[in-house]
Amino acid sequence: MQDDFEERDPAEATVPVHAAEDLADVGLHALDRDEPPVPRLVGEVELADGRSLAWAEYGHPDGDPVLWFHGTPGGRHQVPPAVDEVALRSGFRVIAVERPGTGSSTDHRYGRVAEFAPDVEALVDALGVDRFAVVGLSGGGPYTLAVADRLPDRVVVATLLGGFGPVRGPDAVHSYTRVFRFLAPGLEVLRGPLGGVFSSFVRVADPIAAPAFSVYANLFGFADRGILRRAGMRAMFLHDLLTADDVRAAAHDLALFTRHWGFNLTGIRPPVVVWQGLSDVIVPPSHGHHQAARVPRGELHVRPGEGHFAGFAEVDSVLGRVREVWAGETAAPVGSTRDD
Repeated sequence: MQDDFEERDPAEATVPVHAAEDLADVGLHALDRDEPPVPRLVGEVELADGRSLAWAEYGHPDGDPVLWFHGTPGGRHQVPPAVDEVALRSGFRVIAVERPGTGSSTDHRYGRVAEFAPDVEALVDALGVDRFAVVGLSGGGPYTLAVADRLPDRVVVATLLGGFGPVRGPDAVHSYTRVFRFLAPGLEVLRGPLGGVFSSFVRVADPIAAPAFSVYANLFGFADRGILRRAGMRAMFLHDLLTADDVRAAAHDLALFTRHWGFNLTGIRPPVVVWQGLSDVIVPPSHGHHQAARVPRGELHVRPGEGHFAGFAEVDSVLGRVREVWAGETAAPVGSTRDD
């Protein structure tokens, strides 16, 4: 574990929120392609040690809160293009959170995936959020489970969208991904230099970003080809990479995923809904099946013939299931305690 991480008492975690900017009337740069999702608000929460976590809000301002964790790489605009419309209709306040080292969130080296959870606890306290759901895409899946593990009385339901599974310990997925554990020492040493390389690359990537995305969609994302060609998908995925000052979080994720996460799947108490495309070529389908089976209250939704972004693209179904579970887990809808 890194010495620069200090677990904080919840009573000490309530910290000020930087003034949020209302983006309702602000047009985002089109990036010569479809527009990315436009958040209703963006802001930063200052943590007790001076770092900050950046966030963007979509949907209903007084809806039930859903924290949305981006993939690897990604940022606070990596949400389904239809998320605002669907969240408004279903009564959710979707808060996309940037991990340290991407977008506007301060770079930081966690020693374990679990160490992200106290920072999220500080964030929800600062935003005045009591109970909430958590959704994580791909590399955001481990962090989703970390928050559910640490805050079982506040997380109503956790949802994984093609979430990457453990490669160490009794929870390790029976997959070729177990070999990643042998990369742990090298990735730990290289996570700093790799993060710098990633950040330097994206600063000059604008001219080739759109062609590169098209090549990926046509050659490697065959099961996701139809999804990736939908309006807004390309701009959404490229926006954070082309506008971020830093994408070191991707290197941190690679290093942390090869280590023990700092908690066990069998100890997670909230319900966990897993969406898995059976033709996923990025995260093997075995990861979804395994995690749904290991958590005590797991629920698996498979998408035959679909790929990595199957659940991500079906945000109406994903949030619809969150609403159904929420109704069963709470006596009445629990919203924000924020003073507007």
